[in-house]
Amino acid sequence: MAGHSQFKNIMHRKGAQDARRAKQFAKVIREITVAAKSGLPDPAANPRLRAAVSAAQKVNMPKDTVERAIKKATGAGGGDDYVEVRYEGYGPAGVAVIVEALTDNRNRTASDVRAAFSKHGGSLGETNSVSFMFTRLGVISYPAAAASEDAMLEAAIEAGADNAESGPDGHEVTCPVEAFFEVRDALEARFGAPETAKLDWRPSTVVTLDEEKGASLLKLLDVLDESDDVQNVYANFDLPDAVAEKLSA
Repeated sequence: MAGHSQFKNIMHRKGAQDARRAKQFAKVIREITVAAKSGLPDPAANPRLRAAVSAAQKVNMPKDTVERAIKKATGAGGGDDYVEVRYEGYGPAGVAVIVEALTDNRNRTASDVRAAFSKHGGSLGETNSVSFMFTRLGVISYPAAAASEDAMLEAAIEAGADNAESGPDGHEVTCPVEAFFEVRDALEARFGAPETAKLDWRPSTVVTLDEEKGASLLKLLDVLDESDDVQNVYANFDLPDAVAEKLSA
C-alpha cells in the first residue's frame, strides 16, 4: 500500500507540474501573439517579440511551438485578438496589488479578478488607485559569473541604466521603461543573453504581514496567478523569515 500511495503521490505531483507548465506556455504564447501583432514578426527587429521569445526559452518551450505562435499571430487569420488590461486593488491588511492581463474578453477577466479579490479579503479599485505606490522600471539580471561588479556597473551606466547591484546571487540592472530594450540589447551584446529581462513594478513602501494575513494574501495571489488571462501579479508586502518558513512548510 505504501508503494501504491507513493506512486499516486508522484503521479499527482507530475500532473500538477504538467498543469503549471501548460499554464506557463499559455501565458507566454499570449505575449508572443500580442508582441508579433505589435510589430514585425522577426524577433531581431521587434524588441517586444524578442523578449517574449526569450521568456519562452526560460520555460523550455519548444522552438517549433514558438514559431507556430508567431506564424499564427501574423498569418491571414491573425490569431487570437488580445488586449492589455491592468487591474489595481487592495488585498488583506491593505496590501496594494497590481494585476496585468492579456484578454480576449474584458468582461470575463474583470469578473474573475473582482471575484478573486472579494473572496480572499480584498477589494478591486479603480485604475491608478495603487500604482502610485510602485515604480515602473526595466529589470535585467545576470548570473554572478557573467561579469565583475565593476564591469557590469560600467556597461549598465554606458547603456543608459540607472543602477546595477551585484552580489553572490548575481547582477541586477535597473533602468527607465523607455530605455529598457536599448539597455537590454547593449548588455546582451557584451555579456550574452540575460537570465531575465522584464518590465517590473517595484513598491516604494511595503506592508509587513503576520502568518494569518500572509496566508490570506498568498491565497489571493495564487488564485489570480491561476487565471489564464493574468500575466503578472505584483504586491507591496513583506513576510518575515519566520512567517515565510511556516507558510512554506
